[in-house]
Amino acid sequence: MISWRRLDEADFPLLRRWLEQPHVARWWNHETSPEAVARDFGPAARGEEPSQDLLILLDGEPFGLVQRCRFADYPEDGAELAGQYDIPDGAISIDYLIGEPERTARGLGTRMIRAIVQATWADHPEATSVLVPVHVGNAASWRALEKAGLRRVADVSLEPDNPIDDRAHHLYRIDRPAG
Repeated sequence: MISWRRLDEADFPLLRRWLEQPHVARWWNHETSPEAVARDFGPAARGEEPSQDLLILLDGEPFGLVQRCRFADYPEDGAELAGQYDIPDGAISIDYLIGEPERTARGLGTRMIRAIVQATWADHPEATSVLVPVHVGNAASWRALEKAGLRRVADVSLEPDNPIDDRAHHLYRIDRPAG
């Protein structure tokens, strides 16, 4: 069973280990010092900013992370898409990783994304859609999105997380179900 809870500061050593894993570091390219992890994940863990960092569990054991935020709370993210795609009012975005290498390539990414998207409709009644940009080279990620029911709606040019990548991204979307 997949469940989640808010990431807290006691989880930072685990998150740091995940960010150091080659399969995560390739796409996240995040500083992994204890200070950097605390700086970048601390405010959300303490509820000091509107994004949510969720520790994802399989049968009670941590295996991944999902970051969820409203585009309206981070206008700089929407500004980069301006002129390339119209962001609907109420749109939410997610970013995610599977930290444990032995948990990759087993369908857990799809299950995790599907579960978080479904929960988003209840957790955020104002949410109209979920939009997810993903680098075109990260096929495992965009395949998981497709299997979770998101559809590719645009190819956009965005600043990559890793400077070795070009700006080519696919943009995926799923809308709140009717009714």
